[in-house]
Amino acid sequence: MYSLTVRDHFMIAHSFTGEVFGPARNLHGATYVVDAEFRRPELDDDGLVVDIGLASETLKHILGTLNYRNLDEEETFQGRNTTTEFLAGEIHRRLAAAIAEERLGDSAMGLHALKVTLHESHIAWASYEGPVAAGRD
Repeated sequence: MYSLTVRDHFMIAHSFTGEVFGPARNLHGATYVVDAEFRRPELDDDGLVVDIGLASETLKHILGTLNYRNLDEEETFQGRNTTTEFLAGEIHRRLAAAIAEERLGDSAMGLHALKVTLHESHIAWASYEGPVAAGRD
């Protein structure tokens, strides 16, 4: 399996509900470094997994919709704990939709899987990995 990874970051504020979160139940900030790894079994005719420029731009755009937001105030996330794991899945969902909508170009049509990793710190991170519905190849 071939892969290509692009990286960006975003900053948010949020709080959590539930005793398990201890002091993180209070409003606090987080800065995430995000890796989006695109995978396919064969390279396209140009020798690419995906257009790195379009992948970078798309990730930046998606993260821009979250950057500098208090996620507690976002209607989309009402009633949810916006944990690192949850956000990895949400960013995966948004990237997968962009792939299906052909916003990552023709090379993205051969993608089979996508893994999104959010690095919360140098010692803790979470990922969501799953298939993507592209595959015109």
